[in-house]
Amino acid sequence: MQRAKQKKKRTGLKIFLSVLLVLVLGVVGYGYSIWHNVNKAANTVHKPIERTPEVKRPSELSLQKKEPFSVLMLGVDERPGDKGRSDTMVVMTVNPQKNSMEMLSIPRDTRVEIVGRGTVDKINHAYAFGDVEMSMNTVEKFLDIPIDYYIKMNMDGFKDIVNAVGGITVNNDLDFSQGGYQFAKGKIDLDGDAALSYARMRKQDARGDFGRQMRQRQVIEGVMNKGANITALWKYDDVLKALSNNVETNLSMDDMVDIQKNYAGARHKIEQLEIKGSGSTIGGVWYYVVPEEERTNIQAHLKEHLGLS
Repeated sequence: MQRAKQKKKRTGLKIFLSVLLVLVLGVVGYGYSIWHNVNKAANTVHKPIERTPEVKRPSELSLQKKEPFSVLMLGVDERPGDKGRSDTMVVMTVNPQKNSMEMLSIPRDTRVEIVGRGTVDKINHAYAFGDVEMSMNTVEKFLDIPIDYYIKMNMDGFKDIVNAVGGITVNNDLDFSQGGYQFAKGKIDLDGDAALSYARMRKQDARGDFGRQMRQRQVIEGVMNKGANITALWKYDDVLKALSNNVETNLSMDDMVDIQKNYAGARHKIEQLEIKGSGSTIGGVWYYVVPEEERTNIQAHLKEHLGLS
């Protein structure tokens, strides 16, 4: 049962770095008005968080010194009167020395210790129990790496951001239909709704989650490339509006400027990581269980990319 239980949730939060690059775009030199609006949007989405980290760095992180950093991306399906759950959880590490990014998707049903609650549960319940703080602490302990930043996104915002940059182009290697759309092989243009359907498909692909993650990467890169294109400047109002309405992060405007200046080259090399496990019913509840050896291997890989090994 690979899962009807795993609801088909939108995966748009994975475009985090695109969001950052689009936010700062390099538009600083294009006039005070644009800079003023970018700064206003950055202040709108900026939501600092105070917490005691589960995994501490040997010294304070410095983006100005081009040190590798990590981000937890939470995709939240928000409903009226309900803050929702983090149905998408992605850890991204960015290393400017290697000019690379690594993205690890954590299955929402992964069985972990929920830090601050003293229970073992599905990892996406951490947000329901204790918001962003508990999610960050739980992921830190599970992966044994510091989580420096977070970005939370309303899943409905994914299509708004794709539309704001004028749509994207991807090179599709599988003819399939999804969500009322027919996706032919070859280069295809996608608007926000189509990109959402394209990234979500899994069942018609023999590669399963691997194929879906590849399509998600294509969508990420499509947004990055479009956002970095000078033509996106003409759409910056729409981009900033989409971000302001759908994104929260503890990254400040200064942080974003440092990232755009010192880390932008990392977008050209993105590696997707999988955390292997299997389904198991424990106490009548279905979980995704990650073997300790696999967990240790992933931890070591991420630590190496962060320069902490």
